[in-house]
Amino acid sequence: MSKSLSLKPQIALGVVPTHVKFVGGLVPGEDGKFPREADGRLISVAEMDRICQLSPVKPTCTQISVFPGADEAETSEMIVGLQELGLDVHLIMMVGGANPMDPNDEDAVVSQLMSSLKAALKHKVASVSSTSIEEWMNGPEDVDFDAAVAQNVKMHIRAAKESGLLDSEISAWHIEFLRPGEFKTFTNLDKAWSLVKAANKELGRNFFKLLVDAAHMGDSGLSIPENQKLIAEIAAADHLGIFHASAKTTRGCLSTDDGWIGAMLRAAAETGKLETVFVELFHHEDIALEALRNLEPGHGVDTMDGRTYTEAVVDGLTDVARRLNNLQARGILK
Repeated sequence: MSKSLSLKPQIALGVVPTHVKFVGGLVPGEDGKFPREADGRLISVAEMDRICQLSPVKPTCTQISVFPGADEAETSEMIVGLQELGLDVHLIMMVGGANPMDPNDEDAVVSQLMSSLKAALKHKVASVSSTSIEEWMNGPEDVDFDAAVAQNVKMHIRAAKESGLLDSEISAWHIEFLRPGEFKTFTNLDKAWSLVKAANKELGRNFFKLLVDAAHMGDSGLSIPENQKLIAEIAAADHLGIFHASAKTTRGCLSTDDGWIGAMLRAAAETGKLETVFVELFHHEDIALEALRNLEPGHGVDTMDGRTYTEAVVDGLTDVARRLNNLQARGILK
Protein backbone atom coordinates (compact mmCIF):
# COMPACT_ATOMS: atom_id res chain seq x y z
CA MET A 1 0.00 0.00 0.00
CA SER A 2 1.23 3.50 -0.78
CA LYS A 3 1.60 6.19 1.85
CA SER A 4 -1.66 6.82 3.65
CA LEU A 5 -3.65 10.01 3.27
CA SER A 6 -6.09 11.24 5.92
CA LEU A 7 -9.34 12.89 4.97
CA LYS A 8 -9.58 15.87 7.32
CA PRO A 9 -13.12 17.25 6.98
CA GLN A 10 -16.12 15.33 8.27
CA ILE A 11 -17.21 14.25 4.80
CA ALA A 12 -18.13 10.71 3.74
CA LEU A 13 -15.97 9.82 0.72
CA GLY A 14 -16.52 6.75 -1.42
CA VAL A 15 -16.87 5.11 -4.81
CA VAL A 16 -19.66 4.23 -7.20
CA PRO A 17 -18.06 1.14 -8.79
CA THR A 18 -19.63 1.54 -12.22
CA HIS A 19 -16.15 1.11 -13.72
CA VAL A 20 -16.53 -2.68 -13.33
CA LYS A 21 -19.11 -2.39 -16.16
CA PHE A 22 -22.85 -2.79 -15.94
CA VAL A 23 -22.86 -5.81 -18.26
CA GLY A 24 -20.50 -8.33 -16.71
CA GLY A 25 -20.21 -6.49 -13.43
CA LEU A 26 -23.35 -4.99 -11.90
CA VAL A 27 -26.40 -6.13 -13.87
CA PRO A 28 -27.88 -9.49 -12.82
CA GLY A 29 -28.37 -12.21 -15.40
CA GLU A 30 -31.72 -13.62 -16.42
CA ASP A 31 -31.54 -15.87 -13.36
CA GLY A 32 -31.15 -12.83 -11.09
CA LYS A 33 -27.58 -13.77 -10.20
CA PHE A 34 -24.73 -11.25 -10.15
CA PRO A 35 -21.42 -11.75 -11.99
CA ARG A 36 -18.61 -13.23 -9.92
CA GLU A 37 -14.85 -13.43 -10.10
CA ALA A 38 -12.95 -16.70 -10.53
CA ASP A 39 -12.72 -17.17 -6.76
CA GLY A 40 -16.49 -16.90 -6.40
CA ARG A 41 -16.65 -13.40 -4.95
CA LEU A 42 -19.18 -10.95 -6.33
CA ILE A 43 -17.35 -8.59 -8.68
CA SER A 44 -18.68 -5.48 -6.96
CA VAL A 45 -17.52 -6.64 -3.54
CA ALA A 46 -14.14 -7.88 -4.77
CA GLU A 47 -13.46 -4.58 -6.53
CA MET A 48 -14.33 -2.46 -3.53
CA ASP A 49 -12.04 -4.68 -1.45
CA ARG A 50 -9.18 -3.99 -3.88
CA ILE A 51 -9.85 -0.26 -3.78
CA CYS A 52 -9.86 -0.26 0.01
CA GLN A 53 -6.51 -2.07 0.00
CA LEU A 54 -4.85 0.08 -2.66
CA SER A 55 -6.11 3.59 -1.96
CA PRO A 56 -3.97 5.93 0.18
CA VAL A 57 -7.24 7.34 1.51
CA LYS A 58 -9.61 4.56 2.57
CA PRO A 59 -13.16 5.09 1.34
CA THR A 60 -15.81 5.13 4.03
CA CYS A 61 -18.77 4.33 1.77
CA THR A 62 -19.90 2.97 -1.55
CA GLN A 63 -22.96 3.55 -3.70
CA ILE A 64 -24.04 0.45 -5.56
CA SER A 65 -26.44 0.19 -8.49
CA VAL A 66 -29.42 -2.10 -7.96
CA PHE A 67 -31.72 -3.40 -10.68
CA PRO A 68 -35.17 -4.97 -10.79
CA GLY A 69 -35.06 -8.73 -11.11
CA ALA A 70 -32.03 -9.28 -8.91
CA ASP A 71 -32.17 -12.36 -6.70
CA GLU A 72 -32.93 -11.33 -3.13
CA ALA A 73 -30.24 -13.56 -1.63
CA GLU A 74 -27.65 -12.23 -4.08
CA THR A 75 -28.58 -8.64 -3.26
CA SER A 76 -28.24 -9.41 0.43
CA GLU A 77 -24.85 -11.04 -0.13
CA MET A 78 -23.66 -7.97 -2.01
CA ILE A 79 -24.80 -5.45 0.59
CA VAL A 80 -23.51 -7.47 3.54
CA GLY A 81 -20.21 -8.11 1.77
CA LEU A 82 -19.69 -4.39 1.25
CA GLN A 83 -20.68 -3.61 4.82
CA GLU A 84 -18.15 -6.20 6.06
CA LEU A 85 -15.45 -4.14 4.33
CA GLY A 86 -16.30 -1.35 6.77
CA LEU A 87 -18.23 0.62 4.18
CA ASP A 88 -21.54 2.42 4.60
CA VAL A 89 -23.68 1.19 1.72
CA HIS A 90 -25.84 3.53 -0.35
CA LEU A 91 -28.14 2.13 -3.03
CA ILE A 92 -28.86 3.82 -6.35
CA MET A 93 -31.98 2.30 -7.87
CA MET A 94 -32.52 1.76 -11.59
CA VAL A 95 -35.74 1.30 -13.50
CA GLY A 96 -36.29 0.20 -17.09
CA GLY A 97 -38.96 -0.80 -19.55
CA ALA A 98 -41.47 1.62 -18.04
CA ASN A 99 -41.88 5.39 -18.15
CA PRO A 100 -42.03 7.09 -14.72
CA MET A 101 -43.75 10.08 -16.33
CA ASP A 102 -46.66 8.01 -17.68
CA PRO A 103 -49.60 7.31 -15.30
CA ASN A 104 -50.22 4.06 -17.17
CA ASP A 105 -46.77 2.82 -16.11
CA GLU A 106 -47.04 3.88 -12.47
CA ASP A 107 -47.70 0.41 -11.08
CA ALA A 108 -44.81 -1.06 -13.06
CA VAL A 109 -42.33 1.58 -11.88
CA VAL A 110 -43.44 1.34 -8.26
CA SER A 111 -43.11 -2.44 -8.42
CA GLN A 112 -39.55 -2.14 -9.73
CA LEU A 113 -38.59 0.29 -6.99
CA MET A 114 -40.18 -1.72 -4.19
CA SER A 115 -37.71 -4.61 -4.31
CA SER A 116 -34.78 -2.21 -4.02
CA LEU A 117 -36.43 -0.19 -1.26
CA LYS A 118 -37.20 -3.35 0.71
CA ALA A 119 -33.53 -4.40 0.42
CA ALA A 120 -32.49 -0.96 1.63
CA LEU A 121 -34.75 -1.22 4.66
CA LYS A 122 -33.76 -4.81 5.45
CA HIS A 123 -30.07 -3.97 5.53
CA LYS A 124 -30.38 -0.47 7.01
CA VAL A 125 -28.39 1.17 4.24
CA ALA A 126 -27.15 4.73 4.63
CA SER A 127 -29.34 6.23 1.89
CA VAL A 128 -31.24 5.51 -1.30
CA SER A 129 -30.90 7.33 -4.61
CA SER A 130 -32.37 6.75 -8.03
CA THR A 131 -32.47 7.76 -11.67
CA SER A 132 -36.16 6.89 -11.59
CA ILE A 133 -37.65 10.13 -12.93
CA GLU A 134 -37.36 9.18 -16.59
CA GLU A 135 -36.52 6.08 -18.62
CA TRP A 136 -32.86 6.01 -19.66
CA MET A 137 -32.25 6.76 -23.37
CA ASN A 138 -35.90 6.13 -24.14
CA GLY A 139 -37.88 9.14 -22.95
CA PRO A 140 -40.66 10.51 -25.15
CA GLU A 141 -39.83 13.51 -27.31
CA ASP A 142 -42.86 15.64 -26.50
CA VAL A 143 -43.79 15.87 -22.82
CA ASP A 144 -45.90 18.29 -20.81
CA PHE A 145 -43.30 19.26 -18.19
CA ASP A 146 -45.75 20.11 -15.43
CA ALA A 147 -47.62 16.84 -15.98
CA ALA A 148 -44.32 14.93 -15.88
CA VAL A 149 -43.43 16.57 -12.58
CA ALA A 150 -46.85 15.85 -11.09
CA GLN A 151 -46.79 12.17 -12.09
CA ASN A 152 -43.25 11.70 -10.77
CA VAL A 153 -44.22 13.30 -7.47
CA LYS A 154 -47.24 11.02 -7.15
CA MET A 155 -45.28 7.89 -8.07
CA HIS A 156 -42.24 8.55 -5.84
CA ILE A 157 -44.30 9.48 -2.79
CA ARG A 158 -46.42 6.37 -3.31
CA ALA A 159 -43.29 4.17 -3.45
CA ALA A 160 -41.84 5.83 -0.36
CA LYS A 161 -45.06 5.34 1.59
CA GLU A 162 -45.90 1.80 0.50
CA SER A 163 -42.36 0.56 1.16
CA GLY A 164 -42.26 2.02 4.67
CA LEU A 165 -39.31 4.22 3.72
CA LEU A 166 -40.86 7.34 5.23
CA ASP A 167 -41.05 5.69 8.64
CA SER A 168 -37.52 4.28 8.56
CA GLU A 169 -34.12 5.51 9.72
CA ILE A 170 -33.22 6.36 6.10
CA SER A 171 -33.55 10.13 6.11
CA ALA A 172 -33.53 10.94 2.39
CA TRP A 173 -34.17 9.73 -1.15
CA HIS A 174 -31.70 11.36 -3.56
CA ILE A 175 -32.94 12.03 -7.10
CA GLU A 176 -30.43 12.11 -9.98
CA PHE A 177 -30.97 13.78 -13.34
CA LEU A 178 -28.98 12.75 -16.44
CA ARG A 179 -27.46 14.60 -19.38
CA PRO A 180 -29.44 15.43 -22.53
CA GLY A 181 -29.75 12.29 -24.65
CA GLU A 182 -29.71 9.99 -21.64
CA PHE A 183 -32.83 11.87 -20.52
CA LYS A 184 -35.03 14.12 -22.63
CA THR A 185 -37.00 15.99 -19.96
CA PHE A 186 -35.13 16.28 -16.64
CA THR A 187 -31.77 17.20 -18.16
CA ASN A 188 -30.36 19.90 -15.90
CA LEU A 189 -30.17 20.96 -12.28
CA ASP A 190 -33.01 23.47 -12.49
CA LYS A 191 -35.46 21.08 -14.15
CA ALA A 192 -34.69 18.29 -11.68
CA TRP A 193 -35.03 20.69 -8.77
CA SER A 194 -38.57 21.54 -9.93
CA LEU A 195 -39.48 17.92 -9.24
CA VAL A 196 -37.72 17.73 -5.86
CA LYS A 197 -39.33 20.99 -4.71
CA ALA A 198 -42.77 19.75 -5.72
CA ALA A 199 -42.30 16.36 -4.03
CA ASN A 200 -41.17 17.89 -0.75
CA LYS A 201 -44.00 20.41 -0.82
CA GLU A 202 -46.54 17.64 -1.37
CA LEU A 203 -44.97 15.52 1.36
CA GLY A 204 -44.64 18.37 3.84
CA ARG A 205 -40.99 17.63 4.65
CA ASN A 206 -37.61 17.75 2.94
CA PHE A 207 -37.26 14.03 2.36
CA PHE A 208 -36.29 14.14 -1.31
CA LYS A 209 -32.85 15.56 -2.12
CA LEU A 210 -31.16 16.40 -5.40
CA LEU A 211 -28.11 14.32 -6.28
CA VAL A 212 -25.65 16.68 -7.97
CA ASP A 213 -23.32 15.04 -10.47
CA ALA A 214 -20.50 17.20 -11.87
CA ALA A 215 -20.53 15.28 -15.16
CA HIS A 216 -24.24 15.76 -15.77
CA MET A 217 -24.01 19.43 -14.84
CA GLY A 218 -21.10 19.85 -17.25
CA ASP A 219 -23.02 18.26 -20.11
CA SER A 220 -26.39 19.85 -19.31
CA GLY A 221 -25.98 23.07 -21.28
CA LEU A 222 -25.98 25.32 -18.20
CA SER A 223 -22.75 27.18 -17.46
CA ILE A 224 -20.53 26.80 -14.40
CA PRO A 225 -21.85 30.08 -12.87
CA GLU A 226 -25.46 29.03 -13.53
CA ASN A 227 -24.91 25.70 -11.81
CA GLN A 228 -23.06 27.33 -8.91
CA LYS A 229 -25.97 29.68 -8.33
CA LEU A 230 -28.44 26.81 -8.42
CA ILE A 231 -26.39 24.73 -5.96
CA ALA A 232 -26.45 27.62 -3.48
CA GLU A 233 -30.22 27.99 -3.84
CA ILE A 234 -30.84 24.24 -3.60
CA ALA A 235 -28.76 24.00 -0.43
CA ALA A 236 -30.52 27.01 1.11
CA ALA A 237 -33.80 25.15 0.60
CA ASP A 238 -32.27 22.07 2.30
CA HIS A 239 -32.63 20.04 -0.90
CA LEU A 240 -28.92 19.39 -1.58
CA GLY A 241 -27.97 15.72 -1.57
CA ILE A 242 -25.09 13.47 -2.57
CA PHE A 243 -22.27 14.78 -4.80
CA HIS A 244 -20.80 12.72 -7.65
CA ALA A 245 -17.24 13.61 -8.66
CA SER A 246 -17.34 12.42 -12.25
CA ALA A 247 -15.85 13.80 -15.46
CA LYS A 248 -18.19 15.29 -18.03
CA THR A 249 -18.46 13.70 -21.49
CA THR A 250 -15.79 11.00 -21.10
CA ARG A 251 -16.98 9.79 -17.66
CA GLY A 252 -13.44 8.46 -17.32
CA CYS A 253 -10.34 9.77 -15.55
CA LEU A 254 -11.16 12.84 -13.44
CA SER A 255 -8.37 14.74 -15.22
CA THR A 256 -10.71 15.01 -18.25
CA ASP A 257 -13.37 17.04 -16.44
CA ASP A 258 -12.23 20.47 -17.73
CA GLY A 259 -12.61 22.07 -14.31
CA TRP A 260 -16.18 21.05 -13.53
CA ILE A 261 -15.49 18.82 -10.53
CA GLY A 262 -13.43 21.48 -8.77
CA ALA A 263 -15.94 24.25 -9.46
CA MET A 264 -18.99 22.23 -8.47
CA LEU A 265 -17.34 20.68 -5.42
CA ARG A 266 -16.35 24.11 -4.15
CA ALA A 267 -19.87 25.43 -4.74
CA ALA A 268 -21.33 22.55 -2.74
CA ALA A 269 -18.74 22.98 0.02
CA GLU A 270 -19.51 26.68 0.35
CA THR A 271 -23.11 25.90 1.25
CA GLY A 272 -22.17 24.06 4.44
CA LYS A 273 -24.55 21.26 3.37
CA LEU A 274 -22.06 18.93 1.65
CA GLU A 275 -22.03 15.56 3.43
CA THR A 276 -21.25 12.74 0.99
CA VAL A 277 -18.99 12.61 -2.09
CA PHE A 278 -18.59 9.67 -4.46
CA VAL A 279 -15.98 9.18 -7.18
CA GLU A 280 -17.59 7.66 -10.26
CA LEU A 281 -15.96 6.42 -13.47
CA PHE A 282 -17.48 4.38 -16.30
CA HIS A 283 -15.72 1.81 -18.46
CA HIS A 284 -15.34 3.07 -22.02
CA GLU A 285 -16.10 -0.38 -23.47
CA ASP A 286 -19.12 -1.33 -21.35
CA ILE A 287 -21.61 -3.09 -23.64
CA ALA A 288 -24.50 -1.52 -21.71
CA LEU A 289 -23.33 1.98 -22.63
CA GLU A 290 -23.04 1.49 -26.40
CA ALA A 291 -26.06 3.74 -27.00
CA LEU A 292 -24.38 6.49 -24.97
CA ARG A 293 -21.15 6.13 -26.96
CA ASN A 294 -23.15 6.43 -30.17
CA LEU A 295 -24.79 9.56 -28.78
CA GLU A 296 -21.50 11.07 -27.61
CA PRO A 297 -18.32 9.56 -29.10
CA GLY A 298 -16.25 11.22 -26.38
CA HIS A 299 -17.77 8.73 -23.95
CA GLY A 300 -15.85 5.95 -25.69
CA VAL A 301 -12.38 7.46 -25.27
CA ASP A 302 -9.86 5.45 -23.27
CA THR A 303 -8.65 7.90 -20.62
CA MET A 304 -6.67 5.41 -18.52
CA ASP A 305 -3.24 6.46 -19.85
CA GLY A 306 -1.79 3.01 -19.15
CA ARG A 307 -3.56 2.40 -15.82
CA THR A 308 -6.22 -0.10 -14.89
CA TYR A 309 -9.66 1.24 -14.01
CA THR A 310 -9.00 0.29 -10.40
CA GLU A 311 -5.87 2.45 -10.42
CA ALA A 312 -7.72 5.34 -12.04
CA VAL A 313 -10.44 5.20 -9.38
CA VAL A 314 -7.81 5.17 -6.64
CA ASP A 315 -6.23 8.23 -8.29
CA GLY A 316 -9.67 9.84 -8.27
CA LEU A 317 -10.17 9.13 -4.58
CA THR A 318 -6.76 10.63 -3.79
CA ASP A 319 -7.48 13.71 -5.91
CA VAL A 320 -10.88 14.34 -4.36
CA ALA A 321 -9.57 13.78 -0.83
CA ARG A 322 -6.87 16.40 -1.40
CA ARG A 323 -9.47 18.80 -2.84
CA LEU A 324 -11.63 18.33 0.27
CA ASN A 325 -8.65 18.74 2.60
CA ASN A 326 -7.66 21.95 0.86
CA LEU A 327 -11.21 23.28 0.87
CA GLN A 328 -11.03 22.89 4.64
CA ALA A 329 -7.55 24.40 4.86
CA ARG A 330 -8.80 27.51 3.03
CA GLY A 331 -11.81 27.84 5.31
CA ILE A 332 -14.33 27.03 2.56
CA LEU A 333 -15.31 23.69 4.03
CA LYS A 334 -15.94 23.88 7.77
